[in-house]
Amino acid sequence: MPEVYINDISVFLPGNPVSNSEMEEYLGFVDGNISSKSKPVILRNNKITNRYYALDKNGNSTHSNAELTCEAIKGLAHDGFKLSDIELLTCGTTTPDQFLPSHASMVHGKLNQKAIEAISFSGSCCSGMNALKYAQMSILTGNTTNAVTTGSERFSQWMLANNFKEEITKIKEIEEKPILAFEKDFLRWMLSDGSAAVLTSNKPNTNGISLKIEWIEICSFANEVETCMYMGGEKMPDGDIKGWATFKQNEWTEKSLFSIRQDVKLLDIYIAQLGTKKYVELFKKHNVDPKSVDWFLPHISSEYFRSKVDDEMKKYGVELPQEKWFVNLTQVGNIGFASIFIALGELLKSGKLEKGQKIALTVPESARFSYANALITVC
Repeated sequence: MPEVYINDISVFLPGNPVSNSEMEEYLGFVDGNISSKSKPVILRNNKITNRYYALDKNGNSTHSNAELTCEAIKGLAHDGFKLSDIELLTCGTTTPDQFLPSHASMVHGKLNQKAIEAISFSGSCCSGMNALKYAQMSILTGNTTNAVTTGSERFSQWMLANNFKEEITKIKEIEEKPILAFEKDFLRWMLSDGSAAVLTSNKPNTNGISLKIEWIEICSFANEVETCMYMGGEKMPDGDIKGWATFKQNEWTEKSLFSIRQDVKLLDIYIAQLGTKKYVELFKKHNVDPKSVDWFLPHISSEYFRSKVDDEMKKYGVELPQEKWFVNLTQVGNIGFASIFIALGELLKSGKLEKGQKIALTVPESARFSYANALITVC
């Protein structure tokens, strides 16, 4: 049977790390020079100390999403692999620079290489795993011998204060209905910018280690739970989402339709519960003993969820000691889908991996509660 190997991972983080005290210098103050009331609470729970923004302190862009992505891809080029060798490009992002053309097309254009298949995946945190699975299947079927998969986010453009000012001046939600303002302010203090590129092929590296993809499984629970995180619409009392195009143009800013929002109540109830249930089911399906896992890489948006995931696993009799967990959230922030590739890339280059070790990846997507899980063997 053919196999698919991760041969290399390149990461690009823009600018210098931004500390907690500097965040509003980049993103701006929503209400004059008054710091957000929710910021200290959220930072205390998520424990993030640094993040990266593709912005300067005047709020000006330093990189587009496509440029961030290209910088990561360029990092894959070395003596044994040239950008002109790429046969397939699959890109996942939540924050493309435009609706059309597709993100992958814009990235391909900026790379200025030969004509290739370029596929975009939209959505939230699982979009990059969708992209990786497409690359895996393309190689398994013999359609290509290699692929480059990217995960990238440029959240900072959505987090700028001017995207919130119209709403604050009109309805002052922070004072009148704190929970509603919290749901819209919540993600400003968690999200970060960055990109990662993963090179896969049908052959392991001749020197050093490779990561063999054993399986990737993706599952949606949208049939069970209403929307939790959304952008470009308004959530109705019945839980349905009314898209931006059905609103009048003046309502786009009045209602902050293009800010990212999260129903934190739903998030707290379901994100760990559904994900852990699926994770345990897949280990049984693939006859994997959790004790055989050497490294556990969960994408968590906040350290607040670490204990919740751990507690849920223990309910199913699964115990993974914290020393097996590899999470870099506090140092780089939550970079959406790119997070799991960035963590895996850091682990790959850490010198901690040994041949034969198994790495479990789990990626939750709170938008409508989707989950991506994978098992990888170091070889």
